[in-house]
Amino acid sequence: MRNKKKRALWLLGMFLLTANIAFAQEDVPGSKDHPLLTRMPNFYISDYEENDFEQANFKNSKGKDIKVEGHKYYISYELKKGANSPSELQIVRNYENAVKKIGGSVVYEAPGEAWLKVERGGKITWIYIFAHCDGGCYDLTIVEKKAMIQEVIADAKSLARDISSTGHASVYGIYFDFNSAKIKLESEKAIKEIAKLLKGNLSLKLYVVGHTDNVGKISYNMKLSRERAEAVMNELITKYKVSADQLKAYGVASLAPVASNKTEEGRTRNRRVELVEQ
Repeated sequence: MRNKKKRALWLLGMFLLTANIAFAQEDVPGSKDHPLLTRMPNFYISDYEENDFEQANFKNSKGKDIKVEGHKYYISYELKKGANSPSELQIVRNYENAVKKIGGSVVYEAPGEAWLKVERGGKITWIYIFAHCDGGCYDLTIVEKKAMIQEVIADAKSLARDISSTGHASVYGIYFDFNSAKIKLESEKAIKEIAKLLKGNLSLKLYVVGHTDNVGKISYNMKLSRERAEAVMNELITKYKVSADQLKAYGVASLAPVASNKTEEGRTRNRRVELVEQ
């Protein structure tokens, strides 16, 4: 009888141990993957923190520390028991490739580590991947920094003044879908001011010139900048009934920057539409 009792207790202990191991390999309550990234196969979230506004250290392209503020995520992953462990390099490469596929870039890299960046949906997302435990675990630190929003402070009068004095005027506040020439609805205010300028001065003829930053191939950016300039021109003609004789569209990609492309702020300023007097 005593042996049966011992065996029952041993079986109960083994059951509880197995249950605890299984439970421990589930994602911690309240955790989730970041919307931009999926986890490596056979990993679970062992630790998770999310803050609406927090600061984290990242590295720039020269390997120097920089501080980034914004919506911060910390997600720690561990390999499930019995699963084959990838190498630390494999984990890092997996995330690098995933980020590149959505238009992001590798900013800096070290053994078992990488600092990545994605500019998308009006946000700049910084990602730090740290693989360790011989590939059995890895951590993601992610900060979503809102891109600098340039308010449309130029109205028809100031646009006319700039064109009269310098022959051109930069227009910010015209936004496009990611990697597309489709104009976003929030661009309406800026385009209305351009229409007001042209309809108030029927003798004025302008080039609508699209500009990009230097991220990506120049040949692709030339095409995209031209298509965006054409989209603005067509919007002015079809929606606001501006005379087609007043407009011509061109794209120059990153060939005429107004700021350095080495900084986020500079690249944001370079992504613009310009009105140039014919």
